[in-house]
Amino acid sequence: MRTGEFLPGRRCRTQGGFTLVALLAALALLALATHQVMAVVSQQAQREREADLLRSGADIVRAIGAYHERSPGAVKQWPWSLEELTNDRRFVSLLRHLRRVPLDPFTRTDDWGIVAAPGGGIAGVYSKGQARPIRAAGAEPAELGLGSAQHYSEWRFIYKPAPDSPPMEHKP
Repeated sequence: MRTGEFLPGRRCRTQGGFTLVALLAALALLALATHQVMAVVSQQAQREREADLLRSGADIVRAIGAYHERSPGAVKQWPWSLEELTNDRRFVSLLRHLRRVPLDPFTRTDDWGIVAAPGGGIAGVYSKGQARPIRAAGAEPAELGLGSAQHYSEWRFIYKPAPDSPPMEHKP
């Protein structure tokens, strides 16, 4: 038998599994890169849901404010359900403060947590999502007054009516 001659069924001693080790190393690097990409994609999706939550919460707060401020008569009324914001039947013509109740981006339902108003009704909402916010140090927009929270359910979107201004004095 000559040197370098190939015999079927026998391995050449110089290769010794190098191809297999290189393939395993390449697969490990590919898995690591895929994991990093998925983490970034997941965080971006959460940021988008968080922005949707802020937008939906602000829309509901504006609708509750419009419902409250446009109350007929001297006594301001709070809505008793979120559906009343879509079909305000207190007037001759139907008012829509919201086109529809937005979905909570974290639970993907329109089942919001309710913040009770003084004297009954709804003053605000909150998400029932238990995920940890990315924006831990306070959320925009500032007029909502959302502080730091451990869970999205701690972000409360509440309408706060302006204090009644004192009557203007009439001077002759």
